[in-house]
Amino acid sequence: MSKTPPIYNSSVWQKLFVALAGLFLCLFLVIHLSGNLLLFKNDGGKAFDRYAEFMSTNAAVRSMELVLFAGFLVHIIFALRVWLHGRTARPDSYAVNRPSDNSTLASRTMIVTGSTIFIFLVIHLRTFFVPARFSGQAKPSMYGLVKAVFANPVYVAFYLVALALLGYHLRHGFQSAFQTFGLRPGRQRLIDLVAIIFWLLIPIGFATMPVYFFWTR
Repeated sequence: MSKTPPIYNSSVWQKLFVALAGLFLCLFLVIHLSGNLLLFKNDGGKAFDRYAEFMSTNAAVRSMELVLFAGFLVHIIFALRVWLHGRTARPDSYAVNRPSDNSTLASRTMIVTGSTIFIFLVIHLRTFFVPARFSGQAKPSMYGLVKAVFANPVYVAFYLVALALLGYHLRHGFQSAFQTFGLRPGRQRLIDLVAIIFWLLIPIGFATMPVYFFWTR
């Protein structure tokens, strides 16, 4: 009878997979934001449309999309396993339950913020990725699509709320990743400073886009 590999069942290894995949996705956010900053180039969207065309046709980029998709799957699957392991490890309720004595609000809501970000990701891909990849020969101008989508106040509000939750998720996730690696105690100050880039500056960078296009519509 086949058995599940011990590594797959080990909570330590599961947390390690979550941390590694999470840091990989953080690097993706940096690259994604860098390309999207072309939206602010004052050329009527030509540079951004060329960038979008390159991203949708380059074979190396398309291959990396599969790696990125795998990174998301690893992060989601093992994060769920870690959460379920924590739930099953404490099946009985305590007489006096005081979660704040044992964990932070960010750590207790990681599954909630992560689930909301996943919903946002699905909607975001349906709004931008699908038209860019599966519209046949009549592909829309991605710059024009961005302008049209960000003229919708409901989508803009949803986008900004999702980014706020992303920042909250990343603030705890980035720091706990290095704690998983056993690096945080001696380098906490440096890690906390670097973490600001990911949980604060990157979400703010993405937030400037819907705010700008909605304000100038």
